[in-house]
Amino acid sequence: MTTSTQPGVTRIARTGYTWLDIPAEPDLDRMRREAGARLHAAMAEQGVDALVLLGNGNVMYATGISWPLADAGLSHVERPVAVVLADDEHPHLFLPFREGAAMESGVPDDHLHGPVYLEFDEGVAEFAAILARLIPAGASIATDELTGAMRRAGSALFPSAPVDAAAVVGAAKLVKTIDQIACVRRACQITEQAIAEIQKSLAPGARQIDLSAEFVRRTFELGATTNMFDSIWQVMPASKADGTWTTTGDLALPLLTTEREIQQGDVLWTDVSIAYQGYCSDHGRTWIVGQEPTPAQQRQFAKWAGIVDAVLSVTKAGATCGDLGRAATAAAGGEKPWLPHFYLGHGIGTSAAEMPMIGTDLGQQWDDNFVFPAGMLLVFEPVVWEDGTGGYRGEEIVVVTEDGWMPLTDYPYDPYEVPSGN
Repeated sequence: MTTSTQPGVTRIARTGYTWLDIPAEPDLDRMRREAGARLHAAMAEQGVDALVLLGNGNVMYATGISWPLADAGLSHVERPVAVVLADDEHPHLFLPFREGAAMESGVPDDHLHGPVYLEFDEGVAEFAAILARLIPAGASIATDELTGAMRRAGSALFPSAPVDAAAVVGAAKLVKTIDQIACVRRACQITEQAIAEIQKSLAPGARQIDLSAEFVRRTFELGATTNMFDSIWQVMPASKADGTWTTTGDLALPLLTTEREIQQGDVLWTDVSIAYQGYCSDHGRTWIVGQEPTPAQQRQFAKWAGIVDAVLSVTKAGATCGDLGRAATAAAGGEKPWLPHFYLGHGIGTSAAEMPMIGTDLGQQWDDNFVFPAGMLLVFEPVVWEDGTGGYRGEEIVVVTEDGWMPLTDYPYDPYEVPSGN
């Protein structure tokens, strides 16, 4: 591992990865066709005749649409809903809003419907009548969510109890098409350009909410189609004892962005995400406000970079979540370098964090049994912490290839510097 020779910019020049021929812009029609084909193949494999999808990311995947605010799409009252039938090329889309949605999804007019209100008994009754017209009697149905009103309806909504759609959708989403990868890379590029402008203007007195406003405005100017979640600019405490209490006794992350003004010397853990054509970025770095890192903080960054290198050294098709967890733990000196309520890494696609989750309470057996296919995307986000410093956290996104990996992120680590020869 070496650093970039570009003055004032600290990048880690890693070797050992392979390059994929990723288009600068996705072919959206091809992307949606291929996503639909994968979803139908997963349905056929698992014997599912119809999918009823309420989850934001799942609806995006199945229909190819996106909307400006993902959190708004999770509203309990108004949310987009998709119905995918095994014998129908096109999904049915129930949309509570038209303004701002990317309606060039290719969903035919006769498959595009008004809203359904699934939090209310009356709305579920109306939806049941619609499903009865769309789905043949005796069909096997899978759904990803059930509202209270849907549960109360019971067999009036679903004559046979639905199965969990996670296995179907997860299987389809796991390996990304080349156009989906292009979308994620473009989302990362937009994010990094906006973040660079914010970091240059970072100064004591700036409010966290103003950083969020600047980030969202700039990303949409650059072509973002969705803001995925409230941006995080968390000021880290100098010690765990000074921080917010948690049930695990560890660091609290994330905490809500507020009107707090950042101060000279604050250590910020950043975490932001936007989407481009429905596919997400996930960006994290550690900043120090108005001053250079101390020697202890520099050592923490070097340790973090070494952990990422160790993880990348075993990342390839055929590796497992367990392989990566063990590599990270060994590089960290025998302790797991991630927060106990989070993970070493995770997948990414229409959600900023999707399966697989590496190093969670799913357990070691689950980690060791999850084998990586080529074309899967992973986000690595180890944490290095010791009292008195504020710690270091960052995120890197890669594509898993047959013989290694390919980076999708390329953001510098300033104000930190990688020691020569590291």
